[in-house]
Amino acid sequence: MARETHIERSFRGISERLAVRYLTSLGGERVGENAVEGEGWTATLSSETVGVGPSLTLTEVTVVFEGDVDTVEPLVERFAQKAMRAGG
Repeated sequence: MARETHIERSFRGISERLAVRYLTSLGGERVGENAVEGEGWTATLSSETVGVGPSLTLTEVTVVFEGDVDTVEPLVERFAQKAMRAGG
């Protein structure tokens, strides 16, 4: 029986569009405006503008990964590596 997991991670300095591109490159398919699904996983995205210091703002994208723990945990790590190279 598969063990399910729910992991929420936020990434600054990337857009939702870029996050969707990364998720599709990792085997997912866009299934809605803010959702990407792959075999054994689903990722739901949201974004907001956050302040950094007195005058700087960045986009912060939050991704909620759900699915089989053995699939989702390595997916989150691969996604995070891509996101860190692009944003911060």
